[in-house]
Amino acid sequence: MSEPILSVQDLRVTFPTEDGLVRAVNGVSFDLYAGKTLAIVGESGSGKSVTAQAIMGLISRRAAQITGKAVFQGQDVVTMPDRQLYRLRGAKISMIFQDPMSSLHPYYRIGAQLVEAVRAHQQVSKAQAREQAIEMLRMVGIPAAERRVDDYPHQLSGGMRQRVMIAMALINSPSLLIADEPTTALDVTVQASILDLIAQIQQTHDTAIIMITHDLGVVADVADDVIVMYGGSVVESAPVAEIFAAPQMPYTLGLLASIPRLDRDPDLRLDPIPGNPPSLISPPPGCAFNPRCGYSRLVPDDRCQQELPELLAVTADHRVRCHIPATDREQLAREALASLATAPVGGEG
Repeated sequence: MSEPILSVQDLRVTFPTEDGLVRAVNGVSFDLYAGKTLAIVGESGSGKSVTAQAIMGLISRRAAQITGKAVFQGQDVVTMPDRQLYRLRGAKISMIFQDPMSSLHPYYRIGAQLVEAVRAHQQVSKAQAREQAIEMLRMVGIPAAERRVDDYPHQLSGGMRQRVMIAMALINSPSLLIADEPTTALDVTVQASILDLIAQIQQTHDTAIIMITHDLGVVADVADDVIVMYGGSVVESAPVAEIFAAPQMPYTLGLLASIPRLDRDPDLRLDPIPGNPPSLISPPPGCAFNPRCGYSRLVPDDRCQQELPELLAVTADHRVRCHIPATDREQLAREALASLATAPVGGEG
């Protein structure tokens, strides 16, 4: 296999606050290859977006302590000087942010913002940059691009603004695209068209993509590999088919149980994960998921309450952070997956 375009090794991000240290990202590692999509999933506060911001070099080193490595095309972003980061962002690595209304400047026309993105990284005239902007708006499916290029963000619908954000992220043909909840607050049909657009662009340019989401339905459609994060750490990682067919971490089982599915009886209930995510300032001892996990009884000697589990290999491409014995995890997964399709309203599962 070729070298990864991005190799993240033991990435840690800690924010000092008056209440203590916030360990937002705690030892994240993964490799990403050109043309592949890695999904990072988890609840709010699990460390997904902070991981992406650290890779983009968007976290001030004066406000946070960042350690580990994020090696992009042979260069470590974590230790890269600010001037070099500026040249990298928007050119080789781009990001689609969650909220296009707050990400686009409300006082400037979208064309002017696209032109600025081009001229920051290319030696071209304003007229040439404007032509690139119009062509990119056409590519992302905005009708009458020659006219809409002079619109302000408030004149566009939510779906159109998100397309503008995608155009801005892709206008310099980056090798790596980070999409942070790119379909949040969009209706289902617009969401599908945005995801199709990202997939088409990936196929055309062999772009590597990190898709950050809490929606496992999106993951099933777009990802090649999946990382599940909880409490700032990776708790399970595997190819997408294996995550859905043979999940092993109880937290992953909980995420799967909470997904609405069209192939289920509409009268069946969703089964949310009880409790709340852990504090990143004072996480519980032992396994961070232990206070919400219903299976710690399967582990002797209170290990779940006292000892942090390691991220260990299940197969060559599948890793899980859990004290439950492998045979018990496999049995739990089989039972949980079966119950998703069979549990009656008010019943077990």
